[in-house]
Amino acid sequence: MTETAELIDNDFLRQYELKVENEMAVIEYSLQERKIFLTKLVIPEAIKTVEFEKEFLAMVFDDIKERNICVVPTSPEIAKFVRSNRKYKRMLPVGIRI
Repeated sequence: MTETAELIDNDFLRQYELKVENEMAVIEYSLQERKIFLTKLVIPEAIKTVEFEKEFLAMVFDDIKERNICVVPTSPEIAKFVRSNRKYKRMLPVGIRI
């Protein structure tokens, strides 16, 4: 579902966006110093599946990893994703445990 979709980092609205099937999935964030706080995950019901959520979050985390920024997931869904994917735990700032 996300193979042809393009992930957009909308600086102005401070959110990652992924448009699929005329629906927009969004992760809102706050960027402070060298940390990005992922605060809210919004996926419309029309495209919401466990697989889509995992793919969308992986795309966002991979983009953040390329920018060499630490991640602080404040949304429960995003924290759950980090707990289940060890490779993204390394992106947490020192002292943060999930």
